[in-house]
Amino acid sequence: MKTITAADANRNFSALLREARQGEVYVVISRGKPVATIGPAAAIAAERHAAREALLARLRGQVATGARTWTRSELYEEQAS
Repeated sequence: MKTITAADANRNFSALLREARQGEVYVVISRGKPVATIGPAAAIAAERHAAREALLARLRGQVATGARTWTRSELYEEQAS
């Protein structure tokens, strides 16, 4: 992962996109703070999918806690019309 200033990213945007297409990931910095990430779209989608699957697997393994004694009407405060 490389770091680039917002001004440099703006000046060299075409080259930045070419490198991102080849797999490079950039963190764009503005005033010393990271503001964006530019990288290959397919890799980012794959990372998100893997993170989602890991989260769901962890949640499935957890035991539910807390009493669930409320009813749908209580939850939505339904009133008779």
